[in-house]
Amino acid sequence: MVNAFIKKGIKLEVIENFSILEKENDTTNIIWIDMISPSIEEIKTVESIFNIKFPTKQESEEIELSSRYWEEDNRIEINSYFLINADSAAAFNETVSFILQDDLLISIRYKNLESFNTFIRKLLNSPKEFKNGYSVFCEIIDIRIDADADIIENLSKEIAKIRKHVFTDYANDDEEILERISSFEDLNMKIRENLTDKQRILTTLLKSNKYSDDKNIIPIMIKDIKSLIEYTNFNFERLDYLQNIFIGVLNIEQNKVIKIFTIVNVIFLPPTLIASIYGMNFDILPELHWEYGYLFSIALMVLSSVTPILIFKKKGWI
Repeated sequence: MVNAFIKKGIKLEVIENFSILEKENDTTNIIWIDMISPSIEEIKTVESIFNIKFPTKQESEEIELSSRYWEEDNRIEINSYFLINADSAAAFNETVSFILQDDLLISIRYKNLESFNTFIRKLLNSPKEFKNGYSVFCEIIDIRIDADADIIENLSKEIAKIRKHVFTDYANDDEEILERISSFEDLNMKIRENLTDKQRILTTLLKSNKYSDDKNIIPIMIKDIKSLIEYTNFNFERLDYLQNIFIGVLNIEQNKVIKIFTIVNVIFLPPTLIASIYGMNFDILPELHWEYGYLFSIALMVLSSVTPILIFKKKGWI
């Protein structure tokens, strides 16, 4: 699907029909072409209209800077991460390709992204705020950075909840807690990867002389990204601390169990020893034919059980 946004004075016209775009004679007023899971035919048509060669999906996902940002002649190619499914364990970074050519922006994406939906609503409501593709690109990235900030904020709240759970509501759900901590670390890692990628791209774009940044939008976004990266580092420290605390609590709980078994063993070991001695079938046992031998052995076993209990209570071990 291809959507073309055409600036006509202070108004904005949206072309959703691909066939109309092919017949469009004047393309100078088009400020943005948004391609969502485009077909091969759509890609070839847009390439021929604007004399542009799009990167393949595999090329756009390469991580070296030369693949994330490429500048030549009147064109800048950018591949940037957008976080998908941030609320679930299946979160991943989806690559979106941008091509800036003069006043035109072309975006290629293979997922329905909320950041784009938010921007389209803003663009339709206030078209005069966006004069070219560069301003469109900056606003999309800015919206994505705000969304990343919200994700980090929600993640911090979840970390605080699980920390409270470990300290106050611990109920032997060890595997569940460890899985949640692991999923939080994985999400935080993806957020950091997302932000670092944008930081590299915007820093490189800032050095370009192709576009004038009158409002210093890019330096502000870089500053915001830097603060968010610092917060992800803080979240890593919190998760590492939380994991250590949880392992400590787990060790304490395990030690309590081991302590109970140890006390039980100590209490029943002497009676077991006495029962074993008097269970021997030897005629030379002094109390074997004694009238009160059975009661004597029972009394010894009770005394040997009670004595350790009294000693442990006195020392405060139980």
